[in-house]
Amino acid sequence: MARVIDEAQPMNLIGRNVKKYRKEKGWSQQLLANKLELIPVYICRGSISRVEERIRTVTDFEVAGLAQTLGVPIEALFAQGE
Repeated sequence: MARVIDEAQPMNLIGRNVKKYRKEKGWSQQLLANKLELIPVYICRGSISRVEERIRTVTDFEVAGLAQTLGVPIEALFAQGE
């Protein structure tokens, strides 16, 4: 049986904050992808875009890598903002 995903529902909680912290650093999505690869967490530029748009799920390993690379606590990625 196929799994039906409601595309109107966000698929992650961190996308907006990933975008916020990335932009605060003045980084492109490609630069973030390149920096993630060094630790190594493999999320391509297109996947980062989908994470930020909240149309892609994010694994716990990826959340940890994003927090480390962006230099913020994991909790900051989950913070509810405006």
